[in-house]
Amino acid sequence: MDLPHHGYRATKPRARAAPPAGDPLLFEDTSGPAPNMNSQAYYTPGYNMGAAAGVGGAGGAGVNDLFADPMASAAMMYGSSLANQGKDMVNKEISRFMSVNKLKYFFAVDTKYVMKKLMLLMFPYTHQDWEVRYHRDTPLTPRHDVNAPDLYIPTMAFITYILLASMALGIQKRFSPEVLGMCASTALVWVIIEVLVMLLSLYLLTVHTDLSTFDLIAYSGYKYVGMIFTVLCGLLFGSDGYFVALAWSSCALMFFIVRSLKMKILSSLSSDSMGAGASAKPRLRLYITVATAAFQPIIIYWLTSHLVR
Repeated sequence: MDLPHHGYRATKPRARAAPPAGDPLLFEDTSGPAPNMNSQAYYTPGYNMGAAAGVGGAGGAGVNDLFADPMASAAMMYGSSLANQGKDMVNKEISRFMSVNKLKYFFAVDTKYVMKKLMLLMFPYTHQDWEVRYHRDTPLTPRHDVNAPDLYIPTMAFITYILLASMALGIQKRFSPEVLGMCASTALVWVIIEVLVMLLSLYLLTVHTDLSTFDLIAYSGYKYVGMIFTVLCGLLFGSDGYFVALAWSSCALMFFIVRSLKMKILSSLSSDSMGAGASAKPRLRLYITVATAAFQPIIIYWLTSHLVR
């Protein structure tokens, strides 16, 4: 049976007319083709986990932490291992030139030791026992032995000398940063030169002693105590007071250096008693000790004379 003609025409798809211009759409047009399922329901390499975390709320944050924490932990462990390796390398390099434990020994002082040491430096003539005491082949710390060398008094005396020099230059209206810097650098360079000459002399003359570089720096730095006393007397009593204080501090320092280095240098003669040059060893040691002591007044005068006028 033939179908009506108008029924057949009704089954044809109708074209949708575009909405008139200016009228807003009330509903979204869903009559288009279905979207591709590969772009929605399956994971692709470009999938954004951050977006998933924002949509999923707390569950998404947990997924994000699951992926982020292992890498952060690994980075922290790697950085910690690098820091430990760098610290070990720095400590190893420092230990090649100086021992931190030995440096601590020279700063093991207290107030009682400092007062007794200052009195010994200014009035060494009444002191009888100059021998450094040992405990199980280890020298006692300065706080337990006034004869032990230290680096605390030389360091503090050097800083005090710089401050006193700046005050003296300011009183005479000659202060300037350049002059103060020159004064500080000159005082430091003289100590370095003195220590290097002492080490070179002991090496060239093959004199074996237990003196270390820190010991020589300590004995060389004690001159700053006499320099402070000399400059103060010069500022208070003029040139006459300066020369009297210079003579007193120089003699006291020379006596202190001779008696201290005598126990360090001349005490090990028994170890060098054998050999072809054994008879010359005591003379050489005595010459080194006396030359070191005689050099102190020259440096004191050189570093303090320009501060007092």
